Amino acid sequence: MTLSLSAFRSIVFSATLAGLIVGVFVTCIQRVGTLPLILRAEVYERQAENAARPGPPAAHEHEATAWEPAEGFERNAYTALFNVVEWIGFGLILNGALVLLRRPATWREGFLWGLGAFAAFVIAPGLSLPPELPGIHAGPLLARQVWWVATVISTAGGLALIAFRRSPIAALTGILLIAAPHLIGPPRIDHVATNVPEDLSRQFIVSVTLIALPCWALLGGLIGHLYRKFSATTRPPFQPRTAPAP
Repeated sequence: MTLSLSAFRSIVFSATLAGLIVGVFVTCIQRVGTLPLILRAEVYERQAENAARPGPPAAHEHEATAWEPAEGFERNAYTALFNVVEWIGFGLILNGALVLLRRPATWREGFLWGLGAFAAFVIAPGLSLPPELPGIHAGPLLARQVWWVATVISTAGGLALIAFRRSPIAALTGILLIAAPHLIGPPRIDHVATNVPEDLSRQFIVSVTLIALPCWALLGGLIGHLYRKFSATTRPPFQPRTAPAP
């Protein structure tokens, strides 16, 4: 079975439009949700960096630093661009899964898949490795990224087994898949030295989670609705392979 060209175009178009809408939406709510917390944490981060450097504080201003966007319009523009690209990528993953598993293209189905993706991409990794503010270093970055990806895949696989393979063995396997990353645990360091207040970190975790929930639900609903609109009504998404003519 092969995916038809019309179905592929529908996946790309619907994921791109849905990702664009959600990317702009999340950028707007981050302005009042997470951005103020990040800016406050960056103040603590700079204070810690200056305290760790030898010499007078005035000399630090002339040291070479890594490039970063300027405050104001430039930073906001890069943030919006990153959000749009990120959510288009999420939309492609979600839409592709819906089509490959031959789920009905409706906003309700997409909404439910969006909630499942929220559980896999946000809740499951956040239980053992919550989002961090600038100035907090809880372990090697690459190792944490590998654990995060493995957790998302394992959780998504576990949820799929529970939802689509309605049997006790499949349910038990799905539960084990969901629990496995947390039983192993993410990579951490013994002591995290930071001057970022713990209360600020808790606010950031709550804010990230609350923002992600409507974004994933919106993405899923839009994916289901837009794919139905974009998909060709006269051709099925999958075409059987045919033998070449003699």
